[in-house]
Amino acid sequence: MKIAVTGSIATDHLMTFKGRFADSLVVEQLDKLSLSFLAEDLQIRRGGVAANICFGMGNLGLSPILVDAVGEDFADYRSWLERHGVDCESVYVSQTKHTARFVCTTDDDMAQIATFYAGAMSESREIELAPVAQRVGGLDLVMVGPSDPEGMRRHTVECRQRGIPFIADPSQQLAFADGPFIRDLITGADYLFTNEYEAHMTEQKTGWSADDVLGEVGTRVITKGKDGAVILRKGEDPIEVPVAGEVRRVDPTGVGDAFRAGFLAGLTWQLPLRTCAEVGSMLATYVLETVGTQEYVLRQGEFLRRLGEAYGDDTVAAVEPHLQCPRA
Repeated sequence: MKIAVTGSIATDHLMTFKGRFADSLVVEQLDKLSLSFLAEDLQIRRGGVAANICFGMGNLGLSPILVDAVGEDFADYRSWLERHGVDCESVYVSQTKHTARFVCTTDDDMAQIATFYAGAMSESREIELAPVAQRVGGLDLVMVGPSDPEGMRRHTVECRQRGIPFIADPSQQLAFADGPFIRDLITGADYLFTNEYEAHMTEQKTGWSADDVLGEVGTRVITKGKDGAVILRKGEDPIEVPVAGEVRRVDPTGVGDAFRAGFLAGLTWQLPLRTCAEVGSMLATYVLETVGTQEYVLRQGEFLRRLGEAYGDDTVAAVEPHLQCPRA
């Protein structure tokens, strides 16, 4: 099964400030704001929704096709992804802009000052999916993830026109999108992925009820944080999947991307939807236990052991013939 994943590719620059931003703010002078903070730590992390998902799929032994736009500064990041099984041949390289970048400083109160530079991501609207499909011998599924809004719309329209099954995953872009735009993104999707808050936002902004949304998409997958995930299909009972237990809880950033990676792996292996969500939940715990969205390491034996502890021997028996992560 050949899956293309569209969506953001970015680099995160994360700094820490030993102090409180609030101590430097003079309320009466906010119109003349000019501040500088001395950061004590800088971590540069690979990120972006589509890149995170593809990294997870690659670690499970798949070869996902990454599709979005980057700058010429992508060379090292490309090498990293390719070493982890990701097909980067359809990544569009801008001649004028840098790869998207998230720059964030966090103080001792966990308050943050952040800036997101879209950069080359804005050129993802120039990407056609047909050449991607032709290069790999056809696409079985396309995930349309959060990126440049017009790029997302273009990918969705092209999937509908060419009859390519697709997943709608608008994610962070829901906060900025209006009802007509959201309806355009999800109509006809085979799957719609959201978290619980985004699910309510989708209904509120589109003016559709939960049943209306199910009437527009084939399957609705809603993640609910510590309460696991639920899979909804019209006329069928909900499938509730609890979270897999974590060893430690370090940083939740990228957990949703890992869940999607595991779920897509399950679809590729043609497993039942419940099992797809169980693989996704297990992979998500690895991200929760590390700082950074692509810093975890999978080992075949450990992954299967933990999967069995969380969901039972039947799940392990279904997954083990397909799993191809390192065995050490």
